[in-house]
Amino acid sequence: MTSYALFQIPGGFLGDRIGPRRLVTVIAVLWAVLTAATTLVPSAEFASVGVIMVSLILVRFLAGVAHAPIYPATNPVVVNWFPVGGWALPNGLSSTGLNLGVAATTPILVWSIIEFGWRVSFLFLSPLGLILAALWWWYARDTPEEHRAVNEEEIKLIQAGREEQLRVESHAISLLQLLKNRDVFWLTFSYFCMQYTFYVVLSWFFYFLVEIRGFSMSDAGWLTSAQWIAGAVGATVGGWYCDKLCRRIGLRWGCRLPLIIGGVASAFCLLGGIFLPSQSVAVFLLIACLFFNQAEEAPYWTISMAIGGKHSGAVGGVMNTGGNAVGIFNAVLVPWTALTFGWSFAIASAAILSIIASAMILLVRPDRQIEQ
Repeated sequence: MTSYALFQIPGGFLGDRIGPRRLVTVIAVLWAVLTAATTLVPSAEFASVGVIMVSLILVRFLAGVAHAPIYPATNPVVVNWFPVGGWALPNGLSSTGLNLGVAATTPILVWSIIEFGWRVSFLFLSPLGLILAALWWWYARDTPEEHRAVNEEEIKLIQAGREEQLRVESHAISLLQLLKNRDVFWLTFSYFCMQYTFYVVLSWFFYFLVEIRGFSMSDAGWLTSAQWIAGAVGATVGGWYCDKLCRRIGLRWGCRLPLIIGGVASAFCLLGGIFLPSQSVAVFLLIACLFFNQAEEAPYWTISMAIGGKHSGAVGGVMNTGGNAVGIFNAVLVPWTALTFGWSFAIASAAILSIIASAMILLVRPDRQIEQ
């Protein structure tokens, strides 16, 4: 998590510089290599505990570095390939893929580890990265103009309205300029608060169901999968709704409204799921919490594109640094809060940050680029 958070910004700048086609190919190859390299970590029969831990941490640190640019690299793809007012749904589908991937691969990987061991399971996964890298390099292009399958009418559709909303030409920008920009700062802070709720659900939902609500581990596992499926649906719905609003009322409120609605709804669902006595109602609300939380993903990334323009990868890297640094913060704060005030309060505290995220987004102007 630490390396993943630290290398968001370099990855975003790199994506803007070399283009997403090259960067995503490199990411996929490195992921495959490092997944295979994880199996080379020595076992207790051949090395001390210290050597094993250092080896494992080093490999997984490098895996975080390699994987870090994937979301910032998505920004230039969407900006270049979709018309203004049509950026949120592609972003939502990207988040949908993440949620469905977690829901689908976790039981498969667990089964594989039980049957064949974790080393063999990791070796099975590794070639998939190389296959995806080859497919991406063969088919993907940085811009529609470079792709032989795109015709002139499609290019005109993608470019329509771009001059009014985006600066087509753009000079280089420094990290300091991004960090000093008011909209980038408040966007990152708001995303930090929203992601706190996400990481509470990601890290503690299963534990809360089993230890606090008294569900069996089997039932909690199925409910956790159901929650990720709800998150996948929410990501797509949020992207669709954001695009619809952007076309109707413009970028400023078309991006803000879904975030306000999603943040407030997510907070109330979380509070209801924690404190209501009915087990079935509580579970439904906790699942709905992730639905509304993930419905916010596409609007946030759309704002980073609208603000960033030709620097959308760099802006996305800054925003996602805040969004993933909170995962480290969450891992320390939630257990401490639980020991001090109880688990219900520790998890419910995420609702407060969800409300703060909705309020902070009012300070962001999605219709104002960093160069304006």
